[in-house]
Amino acid sequence: MMRNDSSRHLHTLAAIGLICCSTLSFYGCRKQGPQGWDRPPAAVSSAAATAKDVPLYLDEIGKCVPREVVSIAPQVPGRITDIHFADGADVKAGDALFTIDPRPYQAQVDSAEAALSQSTAALGLAKLELGRAQDLFEKKFLSQQDFDKNRSSLQVAEAKVRQDKAGLETARLNLQYCSIRSPIDGRTGRRLVDAGNVVAPGGAPLLVVERLDPIYADFAVSENDLTAVQKNMGRGGLTALVSLPDEPGDPIAGKLTFLDNAVGTGTGTVNLRATVPNGTRRLWPGRLVKVRLLLGTISGAVLVPAAAPQSSAKGPYVYVIKEDGTADFRSVTLGQRQGDSIVIAEGLKPGEKVIVAGQMGVTPGGKVREESAASSSAAPATASASAKS
Repeated sequence: MMRNDSSRHLHTLAAIGLICCSTLSFYGCRKQGPQGWDRPPAAVSSAAATAKDVPLYLDEIGKCVPREVVSIAPQVPGRITDIHFADGADVKAGDALFTIDPRPYQAQVDSAEAALSQSTAALGLAKLELGRAQDLFEKKFLSQQDFDKNRSSLQVAEAKVRQDKAGLETARLNLQYCSIRSPIDGRTGRRLVDAGNVVAPGGAPLLVVERLDPIYADFAVSENDLTAVQKNMGRGGLTALVSLPDEPGDPIAGKLTFLDNAVGTGTGTVNLRATVPNGTRRLWPGRLVKVRLLLGTISGAVLVPAAAPQSSAKGPYVYVIKEDGTADFRSVTLGQRQGDSIVIAEGLKPGEKVIVAGQMGVTPGGKVREESAASSSAAPATASASAKS
């Protein structure tokens, strides 16, 4: 029985070995398939780098400040009888604003004129008396003391005339002060008194008038940029482009007219001021504005669309399309933004093609297929939709 079991075991092993050999022989005779998979070209859109002269600038946030601010206050006491403007109106220099009751001051003028007439008549009499005394003194009919008295009386009369003339001028000036006029071209604020109020010098102002054209744009630059500002100021006046954050229109060009004489100890910045024309009243006192200070021009700067540069751990880079249709990874140094483009300070030459869309599907050295911007931007959206479904 043991011999029969051993014989049966050997037959089983032989059968298994035969099956294995047949299987290996079958697969060994089959034709072998491909060993790898080629990645299809990435769909991208491209643009050629261009060379162009572009401005070198500093972008800062500024604040509009009126060129002139005048607080209108009375110079004589009295009651306000008339108001000649509307709140928020544009006025010219010399326009009437308020009228103070002029009657008391007209009376003072009349009194001063009468006093001057009286002193003028007294002066005429003193001159006549001195002339008669002169004749008597020369003929020895008048003493030196009496002659000196007549001469002194003339001098007193002359002084009295000068005094009364000054009094009359003061009275006339006070009468003029009853009509309060705008000293500048500008815009009125809200009046702070109404007709019927009694006002006096030294009290609260009646009104504030601000000159809005031209207007100042005050801003600050860091001390690290001060050298560049000073250097370019020495070559000529610098232009400042002022725009409003909520207005897409063209900026208003002004001139840099002030550079402060010290750097702020607590801020590390220096204050600057640009004078900007404001005939359209686009700029308003107290409003924040964007200020671009043009320092100079970069000649032949290399420009690419702002969408071309990408960021990595090693810094910014672009993909350059080589002549064989592959993508070359290129580290670059970025310059200033110029509208929809950006300056490439280092790493790129004019004329080289850079990828501006589809960078996510590109690998360094991989093949790319150039398409229009619309189709290349639609492809990722389709893929994303497929992934979601």
